[in-house]
Amino acid sequence: MAPDDGTRTALAGLVARYGLGEIQDEQLRALLRVLARDERAPTTVRSPDMAVEVHLADSLVALELEVVRSARTIADLGTGAGFPGLVLAIGSAESEVRLVESQTRKCVFLNDLLAEVGVENAHTVCVRAEEWQDGVGVQDLVVARALAGQPVVLEYAAPLLRPGGSLVDWRGRRVAAQEDEALRAAEELGLRRVEVRRVEPFEGARDHHLHVYRKVRATPGRFPRRAGMARKRPLGAASDRDRR
Repeated sequence: MAPDDGTRTALAGLVARYGLGEIQDEQLRALLRVLARDERAPTTVRSPDMAVEVHLADSLVALELEVVRSARTIADLGTGAGFPGLVLAIGSAESEVRLVESQTRKCVFLNDLLAEVGVENAHTVCVRAEEWQDGVGVQDLVVARALAGQPVVLEYAAPLLRPGGSLVDWRGRRVAAQEDEALRAAEELGLRRVEVRRVEPFEGARDHHLHVYRKVRATPGRFPRRAGMARKRPLGAASDRDRR
């Protein structure tokens, strides 16, 4: 399925909006072509007219944040089909991006995708986020989109960040109770929320927010807990406080 005129116009708008070059333009086009034809792609959004907004625009919008533009080591947790990490690697060619994914079949797809699109500054790490020891304490930036509840994402991200590093977590509609739980979890993990940025990645987008946390203290050595515990017993919840 080749991109139609509407898709080409939308893509040209993204290239102009973020000041991307010809090589980046072609890489984004190649990414859309692979998604459209490769049935292994682990996403339900594969048609170019939808993917240009849902995947490309929604990933690139993070370039509005200085912490993203300036990051040199980036880890995308639970990257799936490569979003947002692969698109950020294209949009920020000076960065080194690690696409962290635990499912082998997705890792195989990602390796093939990277080769076909020609992205040399992104690499697949096929491991659970909690078990990625080589990534601990060295990431300028951790990103996550549609991965898990925010306290879970915070627990995955905090040990990986260097002091002063940042997490950017993609979220939809704001829910006060959920944000309160996340703030309690952040306090325990040595993180502080510094911004919730409402963004409009494409025309008509509603309830799109980027939650930005900074690592302000060392994360206690007990984190991350063993695989699966962050989801089973998320930090910050009332039940978690009651057990203490």
